Amino acid sequence: MPNAIWYKLMRSWQPKHDAYLYSIMDVAHSDWLKSFFKDIHFSGQQEELFLKLWKVHAYAQNELITQAGSIERYFYVVVEGVQAIYLLNKNGEKVVLGFSYPGSPSGVFDSFIHQKPADTFLEALKPTILLGISRNDYLSLFDNHPDFYKWGYLFFQEILFGRLFREVELLTLSAKERYVAFMKRCPEELKVIPQKYLASYLNMKPETFSRLRRSVSY
Repeated sequence: MPNAIWYKLMRSWQPKHDAYLYSIMDVAHSDWLKSFFKDIHFSGQQEELFLKLWKVHAYAQNELITQAGSIERYFYVVVEGVQAIYLLNKNGEKVVLGFSYPGSPSGVFDSFIHQKPADTFLEALKPTILLGISRNDYLSLFDNHPDFYKWGYLFFQEILFGRLFREVELLTLSAKERYVAFMKRCPEELKVIPQKYLASYLNMKPETFSRLRRSVSY
């Protein structure tokens, strides 16, 4: 993965409004993608064409990747960093709906698929590197590789079930139970982001989350 010096150098000359760094995958990024799509089988030439569809994007900490009202242009796979997707309530407060982190997909999926303005924001909570594919190229994968239909079915099924599971937890568990359940399963990368984002995701006040972090073991 890129080190901190490489990241700073690349960020120094990249335009902030469109942060892809280069379109040719290096070996590490290629391996990252192949690991994410491990159940897709390519011939040598197919794999080469597949990798050329992706671009590397970098964002600074607290930079918006996608803004509400804009149309999501990419489906992302996360290489580095943590991102939060959230709405703003009527008081202008962030209501966090989910996170993405290394090895997970990212982006505003409903806007990406339907090409309609997003209702949500996607923000880099840590310096972030993403691999992104445009919608036209994403759709071409399904036309050219039948394995992607199975992948897409399982991918969106997992998203749906994950959201349903979260709704059940929010409605049936106490704040302490939600905290313990989340901290037991969340990746280490999420444990070091600002706690206000975790508190919002768990539907509790930051001071409640802070108290539970101090007093509850898991």
